[in-house]
Amino acid sequence: MPDPKAKAGETKHEAVELIGLLRAYLVQETVEPLKTIARSLAFGVAAALMFGLAAILSLVALLRALQGETGTLFAGEWNWAPYGLTAIAAVVFLGLAAAFTLRKKGAEL
Repeated sequence: MPDPKAKAGETKHEAVELIGLLRAYLVQETVEPLKTIARSLAFGVAAALMFGLAAILSLVALLRALQGETGTLFAGEWNWAPYGLTAIAAVVFLGLAAAFTLRKKGAEL
């Protein structure tokens, strides 16, 4: 006849092993994908910040170039024109960014 203490010890060992397997499964199915998502999100946020900073600096450079390098073209009553042209360039840039963001995968722009 089997010893009841030995059977209880074996059952406890199986329960501990089951808990260990469940914990490893949960880590594999939840923590690892979350780490991957967090890494992708961090790179995406960093890229968005860098592209945003580049866009702002490019628009400021365009404004300064229109103000300083056009001579007397935008002098007098036309001194508002560099700001308007820069605003139009900003709208075009935002439109292109939205078009690239919203396009479907595999589709050509």
